[in-house]
Amino acid sequence: MDEDKQNIIDLFNQHVKGKVPDTISAEAKHAGKEGHWLEEQMGVARNASNSPDLFGYEMKNATGSKTTFGDWSADFYIWNDNTYRIQRDDFLQIFGKSNLKKGGRFSWSGEPVPKINQYNTFGQILLIDRDQNIIIEYSHSRDHRPDKASIVPTIMQQEHLLLARWDCESIKQKVERKFNQKGWFKCQRDESGTYTEIVFGAPITFEQWLADVKKGQIIFDSGMYQTNTRNYSQWRAVNSYWENLITDRH
Repeated sequence: MDEDKQNIIDLFNQHVKGKVPDTISAEAKHAGKEGHWLEEQMGVARNASNSPDLFGYEMKNATGSKTTFGDWSADFYIWNDNTYRIQRDDFLQIFGKSNLKKGGRFSWSGEPVPKINQYNTFGQILLIDRDQNIIIEYSHSRDHRPDKASIVPTIMQQEHLLLARWDCESIKQKVERKFNQKGWFKCQRDESGTYTEIVFGAPITFEQWLADVKKGQIIFDSGMYQTNTRNYSQWRAVNSYWENLITDRH
């Protein structure tokens, strides 16, 4: 076993194993408070870097159903194209959905967000083009909303309208900087919330990652919404996917 992996295991055993996250001092509504507690215990500095978290390994925390690869915004969104003269807020109202529980706030999350190679009821589809870019397109004929003619501006009532694009080289760098160094590890918890073990996985290449996007095993899980400038462009996979990548447990 390499020294860096052993150091991570030692940190986990000394500061995390057998404990339940102490989040009393954290903001009550802060969704990432347990992750921040774990980062503090493991000595991971909070930052927006796209580098591995610790000794060349990317750290993941225990989650309920899905685990995130990263929050990676697209390199292009349709509001960047002056042809259409829309802002991000317009995009959300045209291609997103209103949430009555949030006062009618529009978001690009849930139902409007497309899966790989299949159109949804909002006329959107996620594809990988011949240059290995990940793209999201809109086709008006595939939009099943009854009031689409009044929602979508005439200039956008077309087929294969590009809504977003992740450039191949850009997202390759993001994937490989985080996951294709020494690999990754995840701190696991039992039903009581107590940390019980640490598991490791091998490095993940971009080619492997993109192949799993093509298979629908890794999904685009957007959480973009009005009143927040963060795009919340999460790329995630269910926990059973990560389980299959585990190489060793401690």
